[in-house]
Amino acid sequence: MDQKQVEYFKDLLQSQLDELIQEASKTLNGMTNLKDNFPDPTDRASLETDRNFLLRIRDRERKLIEKIKEALERIENGTFGMCEICGREISEERLRARPVTTLCIDCKKKQEAREKARGL
Repeated sequence: MDQKQVEYFKDLLQSQLDELIQEASKTLNGMTNLKDNFPDPTDRASLETDRNFLLRIRDRERKLIEKIKEALERIENGTFGMCEICGREISEERLRARPVTTLCIDCKKKQEAREKARGL
């Protein structure tokens, strides 16, 4: 992978990271600043359902933030774009679709087949 491609992915990952952190901050501020008083239990239940849904989304985003940070570390140490299992270069198309990936498409297919065979 040439330096131009590496810079592209670094910028892409950093912008995704910044956006996710900004959204998490908005959620945190929104949840701590609420002083809602709902006399109707249905309204309260609806609010709690919405909050739970939002928290599940943010938890998934938290996991993605960790993966993005790991990908940025791989860029810094020069291992970004290399498959963790076979050591071959991951295709640019795959990295564009999932820049945090650590496996080439062949190794990922094998991993998914093993998981399916084990019933995971």
